[in-house]
Amino acid sequence: MHAEQLEVAEFFARHQPFNLLSEERLEQLSGEVDVAYFKAGTQIKEFGDEISDWYIIRSGAVEVYRRNGDLYNRLSEGGFFGEFGLLRHGRVRFPIKALEDTLVYLIPEDVFNDLFDNNEAFADIVEVEDRTRLRQAVARRREDANELMTAKIETLVGRDAVTLPPTASVREAAIRMSEEGVSSVLVLDEQMEEEPVVGIITDRDLRNRLITPGLSFDTPVSEIMTSELISVEYGQFVFEAMLLMLRHNVHHLPVLKKQRPLGVIAISDIIRYESQNSLFVVSSIFRAQSLEELSALKSDVSACFLRMVNEDANSQMIGTAMSVIGRSFKQRLLELGEEKLGPPPIPYCFLALGSMAREEQLIVTDQDNAMILDNRYDPDLHDEYFKALAQFVCDGLDACGYTYCNGDIMATNSRWRQPLKVWEQYFTDWIEKPTPEFLLNSSIFFDIEGVWGETRWAVMLNDLILRKARKNPRFLACMARNALQRTPPLGFFKDFVMETDGRHSNSINMKRRGTAPLADLVRVHALAIGSREHNTFDRLRDIIDSDLLPRGRGPDLRDALELIAMVRIRHQALDVEAGNEPDNNIEPENLSDFERKNLKDAFQILSNAQKFLKYRYQPGRVG
Repeated sequence: MHAEQLEVAEFFARHQPFNLLSEERLEQLSGEVDVAYFKAGTQIKEFGDEISDWYIIRSGAVEVYRRNGDLYNRLSEGGFFGEFGLLRHGRVRFPIKALEDTLVYLIPEDVFNDLFDNNEAFADIVEVEDRTRLRQAVARRREDANELMTAKIETLVGRDAVTLPPTASVREAAIRMSEEGVSSVLVLDEQMEEEPVVGIITDRDLRNRLITPGLSFDTPVSEIMTSELISVEYGQFVFEAMLLMLRHNVHHLPVLKKQRPLGVIAISDIIRYESQNSLFVVSSIFRAQSLEELSALKSDVSACFLRMVNEDANSQMIGTAMSVIGRSFKQRLLELGEEKLGPPPIPYCFLALGSMAREEQLIVTDQDNAMILDNRYDPDLHDEYFKALAQFVCDGLDACGYTYCNGDIMATNSRWRQPLKVWEQYFTDWIEKPTPEFLLNSSIFFDIEGVWGETRWAVMLNDLILRKARKNPRFLACMARNALQRTPPLGFFKDFVMETDGRHSNSINMKRRGTAPLADLVRVHALAIGSREHNTFDRLRDIIDSDLLPRGRGPDLRDALELIAMVRIRHQALDVEAGNEPDNNIEPENLSDFERKNLKDAFQILSNAQKFLKYRYQPGRVG
């Protein structure tokens, strides 16, 4: 062989899938390739371009895009692209742009087809690696995945909205609903120019708010309508409508376009799009009449989780749906608890903490919760009731698969069952006097959401946190130091560092060493900029918009979080499918070459982000 061919053959021998070929075939292949060079910023291929070669990156890096312009993946040395187009009608599916000065080997289409058709192992890796690369590197769903993920809400609107003015009677509403064959009407006040849709009446409202209390059929619709509307914009996705229905337990959603009513969608419309079954799970939760019936739904929750994973939902969709399911269990248990113990003697708010509050809950989780009580709380008069209610709910959650918190962060602990004024003092002390214990509490309690009762109190506490934290550089510096205690599992030579404790030795805890430190550092940045978001991805969006991070770091963090989360999620799903107890630990030998390489890249991004965090929040620097 010539020296140039020898170098090409040696390069191929170092990279999949070529290392599966015989030396003879590699030698032959090295004489069949061409070479091309692209300067940084060059558009290599546009969507729909004809393609007649398979591209293998010798040096440099490229970016792969979706049709809509969203970044889909980044590829470097040993990466390949163009096989989708060669396998599907010779047209480019994913636009490619050179990120750096890039040298590529071009393998002609007939050579590629010969390799693909006559080497099964080679073909398997090309198909799986390409699909996995594009899905996992930024964990986007495939082009042909479930329509629920990409369908716009407007596709579900089959007819114009039926509307009535606020002065119309409920008799007129019932007649219109019957004539039009609909189960709801929107109440439209044309005098309200900016937000003319002022309410909605459903057939359930007619039963519960008109017939049951025995009101006159001449009652104005304004007196029985639901005025605090939960609505969606026509351009949102179907899965977003599904999650709104789950979160607010509503069955109809007005669809608006520039604040004007376009139509109304119902649960039945979404069911026709085959949701991830979380609608059915939540519906079953609220129909359950006992703890035994709730506990029996554990297998449905697992099935829902598996279906979402297998249908390529991303981590934010999965985390949100699983968190909604968890909150629904809490809400139904609180309802059953009040039925058993009687109405509460004073108002209260039950809190979700941590991953559930961030809408990042998965199948492996314990329970973190607390309770805010009215400031009129008197332990002698009221504690017996709320202690019993907390015990009923926490025992019920454990029976439903949400294990007791090892750190006793539960409403059964009287420390976390206090009046609003005590909680306000807690947060004030944690921010103004950041001791190690207080900082630990901060990492748990600074993600809170009201689940049931006076949820506005949770909003008030979140406002207090934002107001005080943003103005306290010392607290932010301490929070940053605390966020650096959990480091990514990379050694000096960027090899994985394994856990050394107990049955999980020689594995990596993807929560403790991956998603948790990412959530911790994003929380610090979010507090610094005053973001009101809870979800880590939503916080990252605010952080990116604030220009707090160096250019490009925000999107890198987002992709790293998605990849780490999806590796964790998929391995939990594999455990569930195999009938094993799922956990957060993975063994590197069970990772594909792709996962191993890209996880190292993601963990390196996390490591760099922690270095910036340490630099950014030095005492006296924040401001």
